[in-house]
Amino acid sequence: MGRGKVELKRIENKINRQVTFAKRRNGLLKKAYELSVLCDAEVALIIFSNRGKLYEFCSSSNMAKTLERYQRCSYGLLEASQLNNDSQSSYQEYVKLKARVDVLQQSQRNLLGDDLGQLSTKELEQLERQLDNSLKQVRSTKTQFMLDQLSDLQQKEQNLLQANQALRDKLQESGAGMQASWEAEEHNDMHYRQQPPQGFFEPLECNNTLQMGYNTVVPPNQLQAGTKEVQHSNAAVIPGWML
Repeated sequence: MGRGKVELKRIENKINRQVTFAKRRNGLLKKAYELSVLCDAEVALIIFSNRGKLYEFCSSSNMAKTLERYQRCSYGLLEASQLNNDSQSSYQEYVKLKARVDVLQQSQRNLLGDDLGQLSTKELEQLERQLDNSLKQVRSTKTQFMLDQLSDLQQKEQNLLQANQALRDKLQESGAGMQASWEAEEHNDMHYRQQPPQGFFEPLECNNTLQMGYNTVVPPNQLQAGTKEVQHSNAAVIPGWML
């Protein structure tokens, strides 16, 4: 009798489950090795047990290179497809933007007064209303800007007036202080002049008979008396070399 068909479901018995895992793992690793040897194929096998233990087999010397090759082959087609989708989306966005730019350029030319022959009466009226609204907005902005400038100038003028008043008050206070100082110095000077001299410094008596710069006429009798006195004084004094 042949072996019956095994039902594929989780083995509830823990021991039987571990035994079955070990047998089938070894058989799978053996089949992978045989496949790589018989068919000269690059085989990589990775197995994780229910406890998280790793079992692996790689026909090449480096598992990382095999995994990198697998990623290039598996995700390369997805990336190429994604790039194609992105390219198509970008092209569609480019077409929309180009059409919008053309419309804006045409509108700008119409606002400048060019290419008006292709517009209908309704479009011309709409363009006229748009220009009127734009002109009103420009005038309003200009008026507001001028009012802001005027307000700033008035504020600066007020600040300058306040600064000027403060300087004027400070100058008046400084002038009043200097005037008081000058008056005090002048009063002290006058008081000093009115006081009589004291101590060592006394006024000298002036000889009104002293005259310089011209010859005074002396009477003969006074001249002779003066000569005799000089001779008498000279006779009373003995020079030092005669002693």
